Amino acid sequence: MTNKNDFYSAVENRRSIYGISSEAVVSNERIQEVINHAVKHTPSSFNSQSARVVVLTGEQHTKLWNITTDALKKVVPADNFGPTQEKMNAFGSGYGTVLFFEDNSVVESLQKQFALYADNFPVWSMQSNGMLQYVIWTSLELEGFGATLQHYNPLIDDEVKKEWNIPSNWKLLAQMPFGKPVAPAGDKQFAPLEERVKFFN
Repeated sequence: MTNKNDFYSAVENRRSIYGISSEAVVSNERIQEVINHAVKHTPSSFNSQSARVVVLTGEQHTKLWNITTDALKKVVPADNFGPTQEKMNAFGSGYGTVLFFEDNSVVESLQKQFALYADNFPVWSMQSNGMLQYVIWTSLELEGFGATLQHYNPLIDDEVKKEWNIPSNWKLLAQMPFGKPVAPAGDKQFAPLEERVKFFN
């Protein structure tokens, strides 16, 4: 039975971990269980279940960051590419990457069914996907992985869809490289909660 304190600890311990390695922490089967659970149980507007996820490990994970590197070389000047290459190497050195998508056909269908809320569905779609990203990120932390959330879309969209035969109606939103932590997260500063939260009794 999960203790409620486990949840609070997981929320607190989930951080952006950039120093990761390809060493296995749990089995691929366990990773699939964790991600399936998150996709199944994370809420979505009108129970639309429009989020889509692709998980890349091993050579497929490496291939993604090679694709991203090649795409960035086309837009980042060569004499300034050193820091970018370091980031690509860091992400690529992990165990895997989770790709987050939204199925636009689901969103568009809801817009037609409920025209009164048509402008809201794309916003709600992003909110739901953000929740899924957080749930998966926190779940991976509980399993012993470190992760970050990256956004190299739309720069890599076409190549990703081509390489992994992704449906054209899936929109890439984010990439989450993960692996065994080899360096801690940096210090984090917190703004006063009194400035961020209001209670009325």
